[in-house]
Amino acid sequence: MKKYLNIYLLWAGVFIILPLVLILFYSFNGTGSIAFENFSFSLSNYKRFFEPLYLKMLGITLLISFLATIGCLLIGYPVAYIISKMDETIASSLIFVFIMPMWINLLLRTYGWITLLGRNGVLNRFLASFGSGPLGIMYTPTAVVLGMVYEFLPFMVIQIYNALKKVDKNLIDAALDLGADRKTIFRKVIFPLSLPGVYTGVIMVFIPAISTFVVSNLLGGQKVYMIGNLIDQQFTFTGDWGFGAATAIILMLILFLALFIQRKFGRELEGDIV
Repeated sequence: MKKYLNIYLLWAGVFIILPLVLILFYSFNGTGSIAFENFSFSLSNYKRFFEPLYLKMLGITLLISFLATIGCLLIGYPVAYIISKMDETIASSLIFVFIMPMWINLLLRTYGWITLLGRNGVLNRFLASFGSGPLGIMYTPTAVVLGMVYEFLPFMVIQIYNALKKVDKNLIDAALDLGADRKTIFRKVIFPLSLPGVYTGVIMVFIPAISTFVVSNLLGGQKVYMIGNLIDQQFTFTGDWGFGAATAIILMLILFLALFIQRKFGRELEGDIV
Protein backbone atom coordinates (compact mmCIF):
# COMPACT_ATOMS: atom_id res chain seq x y z
CA MET A 1 0.00 0.00 0.00
CA LYS A 2 2.82 2.37 0.88
CA LYS A 3 4.44 1.63 -2.49
CA TYR A 4 1.31 2.73 -4.39
CA LEU A 5 1.02 5.81 -2.19
CA ASN A 6 4.58 6.81 -3.06
CA ILE A 7 3.85 6.33 -6.76
CA TYR A 8 0.78 8.53 -6.47
CA LEU A 9 2.70 11.23 -4.57
CA LEU A 10 5.40 11.17 -7.25
CA TRP A 11 2.79 11.46 -10.00
CA ALA A 12 1.02 14.30 -8.17
CA GLY A 13 4.30 16.11 -7.61
CA VAL A 14 5.33 15.95 -11.28
CA PHE A 15 1.97 16.62 -12.95
CA ILE A 16 0.17 18.82 -10.38
CA ILE A 17 2.55 20.52 -7.95
CA LEU A 18 5.43 21.22 -10.36
CA PRO A 19 3.27 22.99 -13.01
CA LEU A 20 1.72 25.17 -10.29
CA VAL A 21 5.17 26.05 -8.96
CA LEU A 22 6.31 26.99 -12.47
CA ILE A 23 3.24 29.18 -13.00
CA LEU A 24 3.93 30.91 -9.68
CA PHE A 25 7.59 31.33 -10.68
CA TYR A 26 6.74 32.91 -14.03
CA SER A 27 4.19 35.24 -12.43
CA PHE A 28 7.05 37.08 -10.70
CA ASN A 29 9.12 37.35 -13.89
CA GLY A 30 9.13 40.98 -14.94
CA THR A 31 10.54 40.26 -18.39
CA GLY A 32 7.69 37.92 -19.37
CA SER A 33 10.22 35.61 -21.02
CA ILE A 34 9.98 31.83 -20.89
CA ALA A 35 13.75 31.46 -20.50
CA PHE A 36 14.94 30.90 -16.92
CA GLU A 37 18.14 32.87 -17.50
CA ASN A 38 16.09 35.98 -18.28
CA PHE A 39 14.22 35.88 -14.97
CA SER A 40 13.89 39.21 -13.20
CA PHE A 41 11.88 39.30 -9.97
CA SER A 42 9.10 41.87 -10.13
CA LEU A 43 5.55 42.48 -8.96
CA SER A 44 4.73 44.38 -12.15
CA ASN A 45 2.58 41.57 -13.55
CA TYR A 46 0.30 41.64 -10.52
CA LYS A 47 0.16 45.45 -10.52
CA ARG A 48 -0.76 45.39 -14.20
CA PHE A 49 -3.75 43.15 -13.53
CA PHE A 50 -5.32 45.81 -11.30
CA GLU A 51 -5.50 48.32 -14.13
CA PRO A 52 -9.09 49.43 -14.97
CA LEU A 53 -9.17 47.43 -18.22
CA TYR A 54 -8.46 44.08 -16.57
CA LEU A 55 -10.61 44.80 -13.52
CA LYS A 56 -13.51 45.48 -15.87
CA MET A 57 -12.76 42.20 -17.63
CA LEU A 58 -12.79 40.43 -14.26
CA GLY A 59 -16.13 42.03 -13.41
CA ILE A 60 -17.64 40.87 -16.71
CA THR A 61 -16.29 37.36 -16.10
CA LEU A 62 -17.78 37.20 -12.59
CA LEU A 63 -21.13 38.56 -13.81
CA ILE A 64 -21.43 36.11 -16.73
CA SER A 65 -20.34 33.20 -14.52
CA PHE A 66 -22.86 34.23 -11.86
CA LEU A 67 -25.70 34.46 -14.39
CA ALA A 68 -24.75 31.06 -15.86
CA THR A 69 -24.72 29.54 -12.37
CA ILE A 70 -28.11 31.03 -11.51
CA GLY A 71 -29.47 29.78 -14.84
CA CYS A 72 -28.22 26.26 -14.13
CA LEU A 73 -29.78 26.40 -10.65
CA LEU A 74 -33.17 27.66 -11.85
CA ILE A 75 -33.34 24.96 -14.52
CA GLY A 76 -31.46 22.23 -12.70
CA TYR A 77 -33.37 22.15 -9.40
CA PRO A 78 -36.86 21.55 -10.87
CA VAL A 79 -35.42 18.99 -13.29
CA ALA A 80 -33.56 17.16 -10.51
CA TYR A 81 -36.66 17.27 -8.27
CA ILE A 82 -38.91 15.82 -10.97
CA ILE A 83 -36.40 13.07 -11.80
CA SER A 84 -36.00 12.18 -8.10
CA LYS A 85 -39.75 11.49 -7.90
CA MET A 86 -39.67 9.02 -10.79
CA ASP A 87 -39.16 5.29 -10.81
CA GLU A 88 -35.53 4.30 -10.24
CA THR A 89 -35.10 2.83 -13.72
CA ILE A 90 -36.57 5.86 -15.49
CA ALA A 91 -34.60 8.24 -13.25
CA SER A 92 -31.33 6.47 -14.03
CA SER A 93 -32.08 6.66 -17.76
CA LEU A 94 -32.79 10.40 -17.57
CA ILE A 95 -29.61 11.06 -15.58
CA PHE A 96 -27.74 9.13 -18.26
CA VAL A 97 -29.29 11.44 -20.88
CA PHE A 98 -27.83 14.42 -19.02
CA ILE A 99 -24.39 12.82 -18.71
CA MET A 100 -24.18 11.54 -22.30
CA PRO A 101 -23.49 14.93 -24.01
CA MET A 102 -20.47 15.35 -21.73
CA TRP A 103 -18.82 12.46 -23.61
CA ILE A 104 -18.72 14.68 -26.70
CA ASN A 105 -15.84 17.11 -27.07
CA LEU A 106 -16.56 20.54 -25.58
CA LEU A 107 -15.50 22.24 -28.80
CA LEU A 108 -17.98 20.24 -30.88
CA ARG A 109 -20.82 20.91 -28.44
CA THR A 110 -20.12 24.63 -28.59
CA TYR A 111 -20.04 24.60 -32.40
CA GLY A 112 -23.52 23.11 -32.20
CA TRP A 113 -24.71 26.31 -30.52
CA ILE A 114 -23.22 28.36 -33.36
CA THR A 115 -25.41 26.51 -35.86
CA LEU A 116 -28.36 27.06 -33.54
CA LEU A 117 -27.93 30.75 -32.69
CA GLY A 118 -26.21 32.05 -35.84
CA ARG A 119 -27.86 34.65 -38.07
CA ASN A 120 -28.72 31.88 -40.54
CA GLY A 121 -29.00 29.26 -37.84
CA VAL A 122 -31.82 26.94 -36.89
CA LEU A 123 -33.47 29.37 -34.46
CA ASN A 124 -33.62 32.30 -36.89
CA ARG A 125 -34.81 30.08 -39.74
CA PHE A 126 -37.60 28.83 -37.50
CA LEU A 127 -38.58 32.40 -36.59
CA ALA A 128 -38.39 33.44 -40.26
CA SER A 129 -41.01 30.83 -41.11
CA PHE A 130 -43.41 32.86 -38.93
CA GLY A 131 -42.27 36.16 -40.41
CA SER A 132 -40.24 37.11 -37.36
CA GLY A 133 -36.55 37.65 -36.53
CA PRO A 134 -33.73 37.43 -37.07
CA LEU A 135 -32.42 37.60 -33.52
CA GLY A 136 -28.87 38.86 -33.07
CA ILE A 137 -27.95 36.59 -30.18
CA MET A 138 -24.59 35.38 -31.48
CA TYR A 139 -21.48 37.16 -30.22
CA THR A 140 -23.27 38.63 -27.22
CA PRO A 141 -23.09 37.92 -23.47
CA THR A 142 -26.50 36.24 -23.81
CA ALA A 143 -25.05 33.64 -26.19
CA VAL A 144 -22.16 33.00 -23.81
CA VAL A 145 -24.50 32.54 -20.83
CA LEU A 146 -26.74 30.16 -22.83
CA GLY A 147 -23.70 28.15 -23.91
CA MET A 148 -22.42 27.91 -20.36
CA VAL A 149 -25.81 26.83 -19.01
CA TYR A 150 -25.92 24.06 -21.58
CA GLU A 151 -22.34 22.96 -20.92
CA PHE A 152 -22.50 22.93 -17.11
CA LEU A 153 -26.15 22.07 -16.37
CA PRO A 154 -25.39 18.34 -15.81
CA PHE A 155 -23.10 19.23 -12.90
CA MET A 156 -25.96 21.02 -11.17
CA VAL A 157 -28.63 18.41 -11.91
CA ILE A 158 -26.55 15.46 -10.74
CA GLN A 159 -25.54 17.07 -7.44
CA ILE A 160 -29.05 18.18 -6.56
CA TYR A 161 -30.50 14.84 -7.64
CA ASN A 162 -28.10 12.97 -5.35
CA ALA A 163 -29.01 15.25 -2.44
CA LEU A 164 -32.75 14.80 -3.03
CA LYS A 165 -32.41 11.01 -3.17
CA LYS A 166 -30.77 11.07 0.26
CA VAL A 167 -33.72 12.84 1.90
CA ASP A 168 -35.19 10.52 4.52
CA LYS A 169 -38.71 9.56 3.43
CA ASN A 170 -39.66 9.10 7.11
CA LEU A 171 -39.30 12.85 7.61
CA ILE A 172 -41.75 13.50 4.79
CA ASP A 173 -44.21 10.94 6.21
CA ALA A 174 -43.89 12.53 9.65
CA ALA A 175 -44.64 15.97 8.20
CA LEU A 176 -47.73 14.56 6.46
CA ASP A 177 -48.91 12.97 9.69
CA LEU A 178 -48.57 16.35 11.42
CA GLY A 179 -50.85 17.95 8.85
CA ALA A 180 -48.34 19.72 6.59
CA ASP A 181 -49.31 20.17 2.95
CA ARG A 182 -47.00 19.46 -0.01
CA LYS A 183 -45.80 23.07 -0.33
CA THR A 184 -44.93 23.26 3.36
CA ILE A 185 -43.12 19.92 3.22
CA PHE A 186 -41.03 21.11 0.30
CA ARG A 187 -40.28 24.47 1.92
CA LYS A 188 -39.57 23.18 5.43
CA VAL A 189 -38.16 19.69 4.83
CA ILE A 190 -37.09 18.82 1.29
CA PHE A 191 -35.47 22.09 0.21
CA PRO A 192 -33.39 22.62 3.39
CA LEU A 193 -32.13 19.03 3.25
CA SER A 194 -31.18 19.43 -0.42
CA LEU A 195 -29.11 22.58 0.17
CA PRO A 196 -25.78 20.69 0.44
CA GLY A 197 -26.37 19.45 -3.12
CA VAL A 198 -27.28 22.98 -4.21
CA TYR A 199 -24.08 24.42 -2.74
CA THR A 200 -21.97 21.72 -4.34
CA GLY A 201 -23.72 22.16 -7.68
CA VAL A 202 -23.23 25.93 -7.56
CA ILE A 203 -19.50 25.62 -6.96
CA MET A 204 -19.13 22.91 -9.62
CA VAL A 205 -20.76 25.21 -12.17
CA PHE A 206 -19.16 28.48 -11.07
CA ILE A 207 -15.56 27.21 -11.10
CA PRO A 208 -15.48 25.98 -14.73
CA ALA A 209 -17.63 28.95 -15.82
CA ILE A 210 -15.21 31.55 -14.46
CA SER A 211 -12.19 29.86 -16.03
CA THR A 212 -13.59 28.79 -19.41
CA PHE A 213 -12.38 30.35 -22.63
CA VAL A 214 -13.72 28.04 -25.36
CA VAL A 215 -17.38 28.99 -24.91
CA SER A 216 -16.71 32.72 -24.63
CA ASN A 217 -14.30 32.62 -27.57
CA LEU A 218 -16.69 30.84 -29.95
CA LEU A 219 -20.04 32.29 -28.84
CA GLY A 220 -18.79 35.70 -27.75
CA GLY A 221 -16.31 36.33 -30.54
CA GLN A 222 -14.31 39.51 -30.04
CA LYS A 223 -17.20 41.21 -28.21
CA VAL A 224 -17.18 39.14 -25.01
CA TYR A 225 -13.72 38.85 -23.52
CA MET A 226 -13.28 36.94 -20.26
CA ILE A 227 -10.35 36.21 -17.98
CA GLY A 228 -9.91 32.74 -19.47
CA ASN A 229 -9.49 34.30 -22.91
CA LEU A 230 -6.92 36.74 -21.51
CA ILE A 231 -4.83 33.93 -20.02
CA ASP A 232 -5.05 31.89 -23.23
CA GLN A 233 -3.98 34.88 -25.31
CA GLN A 234 -0.98 35.68 -23.10
CA PHE A 235 0.39 32.14 -23.35
CA THR A 236 -0.44 31.30 -26.98
CA PHE A 237 -0.35 34.57 -28.94
CA THR A 238 1.21 37.46 -27.01
CA GLY A 239 3.96 35.36 -25.45
CA ASP A 240 3.86 37.30 -22.17
CA TRP A 241 4.13 34.34 -19.84
CA GLY A 242 4.67 36.55 -16.80
CA PHE A 243 1.38 38.41 -17.07
CA GLY A 244 -0.48 35.27 -18.13
CA ALA A 245 0.88 33.39 -15.11
CA ALA A 246 0.03 36.25 -12.72
CA THR A 247 -3.53 36.37 -14.09
CA ALA A 248 -3.83 32.60 -13.68
CA ILE A 249 -2.64 32.82 -10.06
CA ILE A 250 -5.17 35.57 -9.26
CA LEU A 251 -7.95 33.52 -10.88
CA MET A 252 -6.83 30.50 -8.86
CA LEU A 253 -7.06 32.52 -5.64
CA ILE A 254 -10.60 33.56 -6.55
CA LEU A 255 -11.50 29.90 -7.11
CA PHE A 256 -9.96 28.92 -3.76
CA LEU A 257 -12.02 31.66 -2.11
CA ALA A 258 -15.18 30.27 -3.73
CA LEU A 259 -14.30 26.78 -2.47
CA PHE A 260 -13.64 28.13 1.03
CA ILE A 261 -17.01 29.88 1.13
CA GLN A 262 -18.76 26.73 -0.13
CA ARG A 263 -17.10 24.54 2.50
CA LYS A 264 -17.85 27.04 5.27
CA PHE A 265 -21.54 27.30 4.38
CA GLY A 266 -21.69 23.53 3.82
CA ARG A 267 -20.34 22.75 7.29
CA GLU A 268 -22.63 25.29 8.96
CA LEU A 269 -25.59 23.83 7.07
CA GLU A 270 -24.71 20.28 8.10
CA GLY A 271 -24.47 21.44 11.69
CA ASP A 272 -27.90 23.10 11.51
CA ILE A 273 -29.45 19.98 9.99
CA VAL A 274 -27.91 17.70 12.60
